[in-house]
Amino acid sequence: MDKSYAPANIERRWYEHWEECGWFAPDLNAQGDPFCIMLPPPNVTGSLHMGHAFQDTIMDILTRQQRMLGVPTLWQPGTDHAGIATQMVVERQLANEGTSRHDLGREAFTEAVWDWKERSGGRIEQQMRRLGSSVDWENSRFTMDEGLSEAVTQVFVSLHEDGLIYRGKRLVNWDPVLHTALSDLEVLSEEEQGSLWHLRYPFADGSGHLVVATTRPETLLGDTAVAVHPDDERYTDLIGKELDLPLTGRRIPVIADDYVEPEFGSGCVKITPAHDFNDYEMGQRHGLEKINVLNPDATLNEQAPEAYRGLDRFEARKRMVADLDAAGLLERIDKHTLMVPRGDRSGAVIEPYLTDQWYVKIEPLAQPAIEAVESGRIRFVPENWNKTYFDWMHRIEDWCISRQLWWGHRIPAWYDHEGKVYVGLNEDDARQRAGLDASVTLRQDDDVLDTWFSSALWPFTTLGWPQQTARLDRFYPTSVLVTGFDIIFFWVARMIMMGLRFQGDVPFREIYIHGLIRDGQGQKMSKSKGNVLDPIDLIDGIELEPLVTKRTSGLMQPHMAPAIERATRQEFPDGIPAFGCDALRFTFAALATNGRDIRFDLGRIEGNRNFCNKLWNAARYVLMQCEGHAISAPTELALTDRWILSRLGAMQRDLDTHLATRRLDLAAQSLWEFTWNEYCDWYLELSKPALQQGDAAQQNATRHTLLTVLESLLRALHPFIPFITEEIWQRVAPPLGKSGESIMLQAWPEAAPSDPEADAHAGWLKEVLQGVRRIRSELNLAPSKQLEVWLQGGSEQDRERLERSEALLARLGRVAQFSWVHEQADASQCAVALVGDLKLLIPLAGLVDVAAETARLRKQLQKEQQELAKSKGKLGNARFVENAPAEVVDQERERLASSEATVAELEAQLQRIASLASE
Repeated sequence: MDKSYAPANIERRWYEHWEECGWFAPDLNAQGDPFCIMLPPPNVTGSLHMGHAFQDTIMDILTRQQRMLGVPTLWQPGTDHAGIATQMVVERQLANEGTSRHDLGREAFTEAVWDWKERSGGRIEQQMRRLGSSVDWENSRFTMDEGLSEAVTQVFVSLHEDGLIYRGKRLVNWDPVLHTALSDLEVLSEEEQGSLWHLRYPFADGSGHLVVATTRPETLLGDTAVAVHPDDERYTDLIGKELDLPLTGRRIPVIADDYVEPEFGSGCVKITPAHDFNDYEMGQRHGLEKINVLNPDATLNEQAPEAYRGLDRFEARKRMVADLDAAGLLERIDKHTLMVPRGDRSGAVIEPYLTDQWYVKIEPLAQPAIEAVESGRIRFVPENWNKTYFDWMHRIEDWCISRQLWWGHRIPAWYDHEGKVYVGLNEDDARQRAGLDASVTLRQDDDVLDTWFSSALWPFTTLGWPQQTARLDRFYPTSVLVTGFDIIFFWVARMIMMGLRFQGDVPFREIYIHGLIRDGQGQKMSKSKGNVLDPIDLIDGIELEPLVTKRTSGLMQPHMAPAIERATRQEFPDGIPAFGCDALRFTFAALATNGRDIRFDLGRIEGNRNFCNKLWNAARYVLMQCEGHAISAPTELALTDRWILSRLGAMQRDLDTHLATRRLDLAAQSLWEFTWNEYCDWYLELSKPALQQGDAAQQNATRHTLLTVLESLLRALHPFIPFITEEIWQRVAPPLGKSGESIMLQAWPEAAPSDPEADAHAGWLKEVLQGVRRIRSELNLAPSKQLEVWLQGGSEQDRERLERSEALLARLGRVAQFSWVHEQADASQCAVALVGDLKLLIPLAGLVDVAAETARLRKQLQKEQQELAKSKGKLGNARFVENAPAEVVDQERERLASSEATVAELEAQLQRIASLASE
């Protein structure tokens, strides 16, 4: 093994080997219940972000463990065609070339998108390889594949035949730049500063006016009523009266509806059914007319007065407010903070827009999906996400599935010259179903299906449906879905509905919901905030200046927010080092709690890079101790050997439990504590006396135990850190007589039985050593200084344990002599440590120079008190606390707490020294 752990030297090499050998593909003929995970298909335009890397790590850990358990295992990969995102990428390229999709025409533009996909669409798959993702690449799917496209069409036609797909005019989220409907997930709503206009609506009989407040005065041109609460005594007598709608010459009624909040504004609400989702519902209840006053590009249409026709909505707003003011109908304007919805791709303010779209009638599909979770056929992990699922499902509305794009699955519907609709698998099929001959001219619908429509079919179409393939028979239903909580409704619920409808069974048995990765300050990672970290940068490392100046695609925002940059400069002045993939994966596992938000900071990954270093160095030590020795299974083991095997078994049992309950954070903690504390820190040290002074049998037993525990530990660690474990295992397995091409093909470790006697004895040994070392540290005694240790009190068992392990304790504790003393012996000149009822006494005569030690401690205390005063001064300064970045203030608070603890400890040491001097 190389002296230093260098992940760059091993990671690519091993991944290429695994993939070339075809070890990620499942054996369809293998016995046992299969295990299958579906990769949530990333956008083909995308690159790997921290959320992908976190989620993929979780899935790979589960997949690799199941593969080692010997069951047929499939992790099904693929990518999503990402309608809007992909179309925008290609349109931007065309714009740079001085042309547009309209210049090309639909067919040529679609070919251009396919060309782009072939050239540039595989980036995220290459990045997944860098993460160690062991997916079945040979069977990767794309939502626009011929087979998946056939399935999408068949599902559409089937649902239409059953009356579950229809075309209707309803409100949608409309992007006036892209000219398409958007799903709620494609709309980002954030607080912005705006205005609240208070407008006067005169009564038609001239008896006064009502005041209504609106954030969108341009939409008053589409008002068809003003609503008040039926119990609002201010307006009870006015219900049913008519108002003159300003600027329009139309009259509208005053209506009563429970939706109105009497406390908000004047208690009067303008109702615009064609331009507000809540108003649309109220309009449905009251039979109000729906007047659309906007064109698809958000200019005002022919429904508006001539003075405003053709104006952009915001220009029309300015002119209308001026005209209202001139007419004496503007009461006042207030500053107002409101949530403004914007398209996540275009950035344009979204309009609720009344338009003809295709819909799925969702209620008949939703009820079976609700029952599937209620009955336990599907379980959420953690279980509390059931409530979120049920809340959404019981309030579900029909699903708008059409998009006004060119890239995507074109809707299989055709129209004749009268506008009649014919649906079929293709045009000939549509004609045949309707009994039309070739003389009738048909035109296909221009719209494509919502990307989520094809994604909803992912668990069975990727396995070959509508053909009844061997993969579909073997792996459907799948085992577990791993996903974030933000798409439970948009994707998870729809997969359940479609799986039950077309397969007659749930698409997965378990839904493991993880939190969302945020930055170290708890902020959502986003390009607009500039706090996005690239997982590949963390794996490969990057110098600081390129890191800070690196730009994200599209928005051209700085790659790192100033706060992240400052933190990076403090921790890594020269930039981010190459942490390697394994350190990143182990960090993700350690962060996989049940919480909604997961804070990622660079300190965590640095600590896990150190963990990998620790494992590497421990393996080098073990191999050096075993080199040149024939190692055989021992006939007898020392207590320390039995102890580490017992602790290995306990760790394995905990690990199995944590993986089964999807607590990867606790699994990682168990692995870390055993590897770092028990194996590396304790057992390697406890093994040295036997290796250096034991007889041949003892040395063989210790070497065999060192290798056996390390080899089993590597297999347990492999799903979490696959590269370093493969590299080490290839060297550790042969001395034990183990054969195999790869650690990933080895059996998952079985927990060794517990050994209570060895656990108790080793625990006692550790406490004794820790007690001696604590005294040595507190008194600043040199590690090489031989000590005399008296033992007082304790039990007969303590005496037996000392007799059995005295030589080991003496060597490891640097103890010249152990002596039992009477209970009444004078211990006033001794430092004391307790091990249960047993006292460890270290006589201090001749060990400590009281004056020199007192001077050293006082000097250290003075320095620490100065640091404490400095921190208190900063945190006592209100300007610093209010104006400094939050992470700087937090760091200062941590520094204060650390200084306070250090001062307290130094003062305690001085008191001990003083008591020694007085005696």
